[in-house]
Amino acid sequence: MTTNPIMPGAIAMADSNIWKLFSRISRIVRRNVARFLIAVLLFGNAATAIAADDAAKPEPGKAPPASNKTRLILLGTAAGPTPKPRNQPANALIVNDQVYIVDAGDGAARQLFLSGTSLKNIKAIFITHQHSDHNAGYGNLLLLSWAAGRRNVIDTYGPPPPEKMTKLFIEMNEWDITLREKEEHRPDFASLVRAHDFLNEGPIYSDENVKVSAFLVDHYGAKPAYGFRFETPDKVIVFSGDTAPNQNLVHRAKGADILVHEVINEEGISELVNRIDPGNAGLKDHLVRAHTPSTEAGKIATAAQVKKLVLTHFAPSGGPFDKDELWLKDVQKDFKGTVIVGHDLMVIE
Repeated sequence: MTTNPIMPGAIAMADSNIWKLFSRISRIVRRNVARFLIAVLLFGNAATAIAADDAAKPEPGKAPPASNKTRLILLGTAAGPTPKPRNQPANALIVNDQVYIVDAGDGAARQLFLSGTSLKNIKAIFITHQHSDHNAGYGNLLLLSWAAGRRNVIDTYGPPPPEKMTKLFIEMNEWDITLREKEEHRPDFASLVRAHDFLNEGPIYSDENVKVSAFLVDHYGAKPAYGFRFETPDKVIVFSGDTAPNQNLVHRAKGADILVHEVINEEGISELVNRIDPGNAGLKDHLVRAHTPSTEAGKIATAAQVKKLVLTHFAPSGGPFDKDELWLKDVQKDFKGTVIVGHDLMVIE
């Protein structure tokens, strides 16, 4: 008869150790499940918004799935003219495969390519105001879409001076344009751009896809500055442009499906100025007086009764104050609709 070398006491000890290990694993699982549930309760749809960001980013250079719905692509969501983790301000509205650009910061053409959108399909460009972070990519969008094979006319709109800007850009690139027209048989560049200055509120553009109205906003010393209201077959989308809180925006955004609104974190602004240019009271004064604090953005969206609020033009862009959960926390106090924290190349329907 074979005897088991393991004594009864050893068996009991092994059973005890297994039970302790099982109990420990159970406690870890329960603790982490509890933490997850608390996070969901605290941040509401924050997790959803962040996950939606990842799901909505197309593969670089690959077109997103075909859709007959109006699509908004956030090409650049930064604030300010200097390079930073986010790209400079630019947006693309896609309606029936036609592309309408709202603001054109540096790198807008490359961002449009990375979104999978053809540069040849640009039909119109709208500039909210003439700060360099909103127009530095304007000329290059015209030139690079032409180089990519565009043969249609682009209409461009903005407060003065789009007409002068276009003329000077063509003059600056005359050597390149002339040579490509001759050797590459490109169409006449100048004839494919119609630039329009405007200074009044109201309708500025209309075609089979969109109706666009401009309205004045309050961007401190940058006057005039405008927001835009786009009406498409299935949506109303309003762009705030750069602005401090103001009632004209609330009025013009009334009932919109989507309000794309700029936002700043006031505590982050103080840290930003102290870091890049200590003691520059003028820079801090401009940033605070010319923009909308995150604590006000939700109130504006609620007053305008919009369905969805998309945050963009973040100041600061990058760093400890540019966190999805911080923007959401401030905005969701006063707005109970859908809030999306914008990121470069995000696609929104």
